Amino acid sequence: MKRKRPNVKLLNLPSSAQFKEIITHVRKSNSRWHDDAADLIEGLAYSGMRVAEAAEVTWANVNLETGQMDVLGTKTRSSKRTIPLIPAMLDLLSRIEKADTRVFKAKSALTSLAKACAAVGVKKMTQHDLRHLFATACIEAGVDIPTFSRWLGHSDGGALAMKTYGHLRPMHSAEAAAKVRF
Repeated sequence: MKRKRPNVKLLNLPSSAQFKEIITHVRKSNSRWHDDAADLIEGLAYSGMRVAEAAEVTWANVNLETGQMDVLGTKTRSSKRTIPLIPAMLDLLSRIEKADTRVFKAKSALTSLAKACAAVGVKKMTQHDLRHLFATACIEAGVDIPTFSRWLGHSDGGALAMKTYGHLRPMHSAEAAAKVRF
């Protein structure tokens, strides 16, 4: 009997401009928790964290002086890690009100994200797709694979990261192709 190949999810990740539109739409929505949902969406996209990991981040895990955050991995023992805070994440953290011990007040932003994607005209994204968006942004920025795979909590040197998160957006592909010379 032949083994059926698993379906590979094809992602159409938004551009940076589309992502900003998504965030703007969520922040302007009439939802009672719109800012908390937008903070979570941005936090996931700017860090590569899983939703369960973001739910566990407290202000004690964040060091704005050193620009690092401790992420208590939820999947394996080796997924506990310290990640650098990219400029967008530093900006987000400086805007979040520190009234609670937890950094992200929202536990989920799935509905807000889906509505914003529809309003902006991009394919529906899940919260986990934001992890893929982070990895893709790292690749496009030239971050080496072993480095960002450690930021994601992988311990295999980047093999899984390239297999799972190696998405290319059309614009990046076109820019890369323009650099090739013979």
